Amino acid sequence: MTSRSALRPAPLAAALALILSPTLAAAAAPDADAPASGAQPTTQLATIEVTGKVDYRYVQKTTLTATRTDTDLLDVPQAVTVITQDLIRDLGIQGMADAVRYVPGISVTQGEGNRDGLVFRGNSSTADLFVDGLRDDTQYYRDTYNIDRIEAFKGPNAMIFGRGSPGGLLNRVTKVPGADPAREIGLQIGSWNKRRLTADLNQPLNDRAAFRVSGVYEDSDGFRDGFELRRKGLNPTLSLRPTDATVVTLGYEVFRDERTADRGIPSLSAAQAFDGTRYPVSTDRETFFGDPQGSPASVDVNAFTALIEHDFGGAFLRNRFRYADYDKFYQNVFPGNVNAAGTTVALSAYNNDTRRENAFNQTDLTFDLATGPIEHRFLIGAEIGRQETSNERRSGRFAPGQSVCLPGSSASTCLVALSDPNVRLSVDYANNSAGGSGDARNAGVTRFAALYAQDQITLSPQWDAVLGVRWDRFDVDFTDQRNGVSLANRDLSSSDDLFSPRVGLVYQPADQLSFYASYGVTYLPRSGEQLASLTPGTQALDPEEFKNYEIGAKWDITPRLSATAAAFRLGRSNVAVVDPIDPTQMILFEGDSQRTEGLELSLSGEITRTWQVVASYTYQDAVITRDIRTGPTSVTPEGTELAQSPKHMAGLWNRFELSERWGLGLGAIYRSRSFASTSNQVTLRSYSRFDGAVYYAVNENVDLQLNVENLFDKTYFPSAHSDSNITPGAPRSYYLSARFAF
Repeated sequence: MTSRSALRPAPLAAALALILSPTLAAAAAPDADAPASGAQPTTQLATIEVTGKVDYRYVQKTTLTATRTDTDLLDVPQAVTVITQDLIRDLGIQGMADAVRYVPGISVTQGEGNRDGLVFRGNSSTADLFVDGLRDDTQYYRDTYNIDRIEAFKGPNAMIFGRGSPGGLLNRVTKVPGADPAREIGLQIGSWNKRRLTADLNQPLNDRAAFRVSGVYEDSDGFRDGFELRRKGLNPTLSLRPTDATVVTLGYEVFRDERTADRGIPSLSAAQAFDGTRYPVSTDRETFFGDPQGSPASVDVNAFTALIEHDFGGAFLRNRFRYADYDKFYQNVFPGNVNAAGTTVALSAYNNDTRRENAFNQTDLTFDLATGPIEHRFLIGAEIGRQETSNERRSGRFAPGQSVCLPGSSASTCLVALSDPNVRLSVDYANNSAGGSGDARNAGVTRFAALYAQDQITLSPQWDAVLGVRWDRFDVDFTDQRNGVSLANRDLSSSDDLFSPRVGLVYQPADQLSFYASYGVTYLPRSGEQLASLTPGTQALDPEEFKNYEIGAKWDITPRLSATAAAFRLGRSNVAVVDPIDPTQMILFEGDSQRTEGLELSLSGEITRTWQVVASYTYQDAVITRDIRTGPTSVTPEGTELAQSPKHMAGLWNRFELSERWGLGLGAIYRSRSFASTSNQVTLRSYSRFDGAVYYAVNENVDLQLNVENLFDKTYFPSAHSDSNITPGAPRSYYLSARFAF
């Protein structure tokens, strides 16, 4: 049982509640432009329609993704947050870390400076990212140039999305062609030589075809010494309506991201701990630890998508196909431990090549039936996929005789002065087949086939139920190609049958208010989320299992203002641990070994016609619930807090319309203290950060926008990869944007 004091909100969250509480009565006043109570707003469909259109700036009313059917969010028994196009613009969101700033239940990790890393309800992931409902699970940094909105689904989602995503996932919904001509060019300049160009051009070709192309080009530096970022992307899309009942949408994306892989700064040594607690070293935020010139990261993404939709009159068919080719390379010279005297830091190096080809096809059929007074919306579907991955990791060896490497250095470690850690080094890279080196050379093919069914049941005007189940056949063939690996351990395989149920009950006492309870299960096979973790000791083990219990409420205070609340318990079982009797073998803990319990609150929309708001608060208790043996002599003890899972997170963003031309934005985020890793030895201190924005409409075709991040120039550490790789937050930053519509 959680004590009352444990649920006490952090100071910013309490202030948020005090600020908002007197406004809710005013917000609940009737909206002159809103439909009458109980009535549904009418929409004139264009010849080429855009499904899931945002209704009111910061508020999204429906979802196509959560249930694979067009469903009101009030009727979805799950915590869902939608980052709308207006919010993406107002905040200047350009990546996934920016997108979740005001989303309850999600925090970020460093991702070793080469990929998106997110923590959903205490569960870290680099693969629970989707685009238009299909997997986009290779590790890289994504951009928002071609994105209409971003959907955050909390809790297990296996019934809809398949394996993984135990704590949640992000789904990016891309822009599609529309019936009205629209052309927009965006320019941005700012701190650290920020230079970014975007384009979004939509053109109907006739009443049955439309074309859209989105593009981005960026050439920027960063606040960290030696950091560089280059991005370019192009995404043309064509929509065709060959008959009145059929729509075909085809798209192709070419995207490249080049940047410096920045692993951040190290932490103090144990000898320098304060009251037994270690913190990040004290240094300038700009100081790069390692060799920025020797730490390049790049990814090339080529993706083709096809969507076919057909209305049979009594049933609706939707088929999605995606083929994506990823070519990624990264190399890093990065910091490790600081010596006891606090005078030197150890640098290490490695590089990594990854190639992946994904091919997925997803087919859904929906139809409505009635059994007496009970109404059903059925979904039946199938998904097949193939993922071919090759991966090689090579350790770096420092050339002897380099003057910057101090006495005590070795071929694998270069000791440099803590006061001057930005160095240029000569490093040779080679695959080391020795056990414990961390190097890898492998190839694998993953195949899966899934069948699923769902029934959305209207039991009465007040009661709805959602019942669903998915079966996945998941097969992995994996080859360890390192030299020295025995034939018996070279070729590995695993096969799993995964049954993923979802049950939800919704009670709606009024048209604008709903309460729900839900239960869901998901699995993570032993190949891991990046499909490269299979070992001789784990290939025969059952997948990890995650169960989520959730209750919640959703309230449309007005058609333009929505509030949500969710309380949840998420457990992780079937964790593989080292056998205490035979340390060469792995065994399973069948009961819960990890648990996250918490509460999530959100508010989004219009308080008044001139005041838009997004607010969120999260309380979570994410811990290890039993001793977990991770090696012959190492144990993660019961009570250990999960990495980068603050107990309290809060955010508040406001946009005020000062006049027809001028607008003002003001926001704040708060994170309580967390640990850099499950060692629980290095603490990331709590922090609050304030942001602002000014908006000016020059005329109906030209908008200017100035975003200022970290208004008070706060020193803080938002994320980490380990105890020795901690990311400092950026100093006060200015970004000026201009949008030209024509």
